[in-house]
Amino acid sequence: MAALIEKFWFGHHPKGFMLLLNVLFWPVFWPLSKLFGFISVRRRNKYQTGEKVAYRAPVPVVVVGNITAGGNGKTPVVVWLVEQLQAKGLKPGVVSRGYGGKAPHYPYLVEDKTSTDLVGDEPVLIRRRTGAPVAVSPKRSDAVMMLLEHDVDVIITDDGLQHYALARDIEFVVIDGQRRFGNQQLLPLGPLREACDRLADVDFLICNGGKAQKNEAPMHLQPSALINVKTGERCSINELENIVAMAGIGHPPRFFKTLEELGVTPVHCQPFTDHQAFSEMELKHLAQQGQHLVMTEKDAVKCHAFAQSNWWYVPVDAVIPTSNATAIINRIIKVKEEYGSPSA
Repeated sequence: MAALIEKFWFGHHPKGFMLLLNVLFWPVFWPLSKLFGFISVRRRNKYQTGEKVAYRAPVPVVVVGNITAGGNGKTPVVVWLVEQLQAKGLKPGVVSRGYGGKAPHYPYLVEDKTSTDLVGDEPVLIRRRTGAPVAVSPKRSDAVMMLLEHDVDVIITDDGLQHYALARDIEFVVIDGQRRFGNQQLLPLGPLREACDRLADVDFLICNGGKAQKNEAPMHLQPSALINVKTGERCSINELENIVAMAGIGHPPRFFKTLEELGVTPVHCQPFTDHQAFSEMELKHLAQQGQHLVMTEKDAVKCHAFAQSNWWYVPVDAVIPTSNATAIINRIIKVKEEYGSPSA
């Protein structure tokens, strides 16, 4: 059912098939979509008018989110921001909801050996890639307060654009450059968490792949040498033969297309749902269809404990043009200077 709904949202299928989906979904989803929109706008208005009070941190808060359901490439942007700010001498910390994890308590501080079972895949990936303090909590203000105890001077939230209980200074929206906004309808009739006019209110729009439109900073994900999930050994993807590819991200075809652009044709491509937990036997069986199993970095953090010697992942880095990158970092630094020292 989930796959059918996604096809309905994003189209690009034969007219007859789309007509059938319209007949199936519009009568049920249209009234639910209107209700969702009413509740969403009403909730945001309560924070904007002061009827509900948002928590304001003593340091700048930068939100990296989107207005569509599913993954659009937010985490690589978060990693990029952290690394850019660290290079400027700042001390960023990252807040995440911890989707897919079941921590024994919240807020929960992510450490180098923290399991994805506790906090989800993205917080573990961010921690291991950047070394920055990462805290998870469904109530993001609690995670922020935890990070303030760890000498951070900028907070970056991975997702949370619609979490208005946390006040923010700068907002990013990451857009899937291929799928864009689908049928531009609100959930569940379409993929939108908020209407497209919300884009006019954010500070930076980043287009992940595809063709960036006016006022959007273009971004692409640059893959580097493969890393062995078990040993950490590096090698070129062109050194491997009979590759089986897997991806448990928001839009798996994006990863498979990356491999194609690298000149690799896997013997089998296996998509999984975003944040899916993997079993050792499941992936061993999948790997047996070729000589090597190649996955995303986000998948790798979930199966490190039982990885085999022929399992590899492809790390990717967000690449943003210098002019856009400079404007983004300078804006954050300016806001940081306006706040002054966290202890002031």
